[in-house]
Amino acid sequence: MNPAPHLVLVGPMGAGKTSIGRRLAARLGLPFTDMDARIEANAGAKVTTIFQLEGEAGFRARERAMLDEVLRAPSQVIAAGGGVVLADDNRRALRERAFVVCLDLDVDGQLERLARDRTRPLLQRDDREAVLRDLAQARAPLYAEVADLRFATDGMKPEDAATALATIVDAQWRRSEAAA
Repeated sequence: MNPAPHLVLVGPMGAGKTSIGRRLAARLGLPFTDMDARIEANAGAKVTTIFQLEGEAGFRARERAMLDEVLRAPSQVIAAGGGVVLADDNRRALRERAFVVCLDLDVDGQLERLARDRTRPLLQRDDREAVLRDLAQARAPLYAEVADLRFATDGMKPEDAATALATIVDAQWRRSEAAA
């Protein structure tokens, strides 16, 4: 969507939504929100704990509420969780109220970036590669459905990706005011 009040980054885990998003927001002179971090702050618990106590369904309910909250706030850059696209209502809200950039990263790149990461609830299994391939297959069409722009982050450092992406976004996104 163009114009839109918010710039939202979606994509698979490890694609750089938080690290690139923080730098991109600084370049664009906008506040930055990491949805998972906000969910953790509101819950007083890590995402892994929320998954353990409430299951994925409980976390997704919190994610839906957080997306609604951040999309009603003043313009900002938002790093959404990788699974935000799973809910129809979330995809509709993203299409209606955000310029959505899908950060693309192939499974090999994800495995490399997430090799030492033990905080991702969906990766708490022995065959991480199979999990990532299954997630990629299931979510790719949903990312495509909401994306106004696709940006590959393979082999890029966050600072370089943010610089390149800022130039592209500046040419394609016309920011409007957020509606409450």
